[in-house]
Amino acid sequence: MAEGIPLNDQDRIPWLCHLHDLLMREDSSGQNVILACSALKKKYRCILEKEKVAAYSQSNWPEEQGEFPTEKILFVHLDGPMELIASRLEKRRGHFMPPGLLQSQFDALEPPSPPEKFITVSLEKSVSEIVFEIEKYVNRN
Repeated sequence: MAEGIPLNDQDRIPWLCHLHDLLMREDSSGQNVILACSALKKKYRCILEKEKVAAYSQSNWPEEQGEFPTEKILFVHLDGPMELIASRLEKRRGHFMPPGLLQSQFDALEPPSPPEKFITVSLEKSVSEIVFEIEKYVNRN
């Protein structure tokens, strides 16, 4: 990404498997975890929950088999217009993702949908409002 080349599934899957392992390790020790990553596609979110990568071919992902996440993980979809996100990216210094890759992120995006466990929060809110909305949801459920 730092070189201006978007990641593909083959680039992302090993990292998502590693993140899955971290989540499961923390869960098995009774810890709650907050993990920030761009799980842009449904299959990426499924890997984070189930890690059944080897069992799926490119055309045979779990959502096509009627298999969905176990709802142990709450996905927070931070939603906002590309222009807002682009303006924030332009202000970053020394970040690995150049603003020129933003369109590729939107192209790959598959927003969460039922039966995934998720909430959508607007990026047009302040950081404190975003955190409050997430906390309110977590405390209610």
